[in-house]
Amino acid sequence: MGLKSSPTPQVRPASLRVTPPAPVAPSAQSVDLARYYNKVQSDLLTRGLLRTDGGGPDTPYSDDDLARNFENIVFFDEYSRGAGLSRTRGGQSGRLSRWSGPVRVGTEFGAAVPQEQRARDKAQIDRYAERLGRITGHSITPVRNGANFHVFVVSEDDRDFLRGRLQQIVPGIGAAELDLFTNLPRSYYCLVVAVSGSSNPNDYTRAIALIRAEHPDLVRLSCVHEELAQGLGLSNDSPSARPSIFNDDDEFALLTSHDELLLKMLYDPRLKQGMTADEARPVVSLVARELMGQEL
Repeated sequence: MGLKSSPTPQVRPASLRVTPPAPVAPSAQSVDLARYYNKVQSDLLTRGLLRTDGGGPDTPYSDDDLARNFENIVFFDEYSRGAGLSRTRGGQSGRLSRWSGPVRVGTEFGAAVPQEQRARDKAQIDRYAERLGRITGHSITPVRNGANFHVFVVSEDDRDFLRGRLQQIVPGIGAAELDLFTNLPRSYYCLVVAVSGSSNPNDYTRAIALIRAEHPDLVRLSCVHEELAQGLGLSNDSPSARPSIFNDDDEFALLTSHDELLLKMLYDPRLKQGMTADEARPVVSLVARELMGQEL
């Protein structure tokens, strides 16, 4: 699930980065939540969902499909800006938004996340960030300090830690935004907010992703795949997108071949920040045909 926001971020010194204490035993609430999400994953897998094959002969798509899905995912917001988790009525047509500067992905863990899980998750997030850089041709790298794309892997027991870090990263963050991250409903697996600068509302300069530590391994990794990609500018979901993680049907757990092409399109230099769907459509159609190997 991805959201866009537009408050002006203020950079704080890297020295303010807080290192959480050693892991602690999970609370009963966290244990119950982990049990619930384990059941969710088991049910999805039983129904043949959470596929990790990236799509195949059973999920064909054309250049027209790719162009249509790109437009729906990039130019329409599933959630209203500044309205928490309120869905829009039929979507809101926006403008193309993405990063112009380097994306520096930093991962932080709450104290309730076991060390073994931290090591595994950190390695997966770092590899995925590097993969996103190769796909887009944009500078996307994992870092230890100086992050502008913050990934938090936290449990229910880490709310105070998360609240404190958010207040450091975004000074003046409002109560509603803090509540969104620290009291996320159980039905929402994960979250990302991409923040634009004051000089260009379509230029992302900071993002914050929340990954629940209570998720079992595959669901947690699927959150990483979706939220990091959405934080780059693929902000919406579409029921027509297939094979894709940008679809609420949970058919695919991990980034697909279709989704890789969407990312390539998003960072194609022929598309410009601030373009409307109408302005971008001819270029999107051209790029989609090129990526699908169609004769022009």
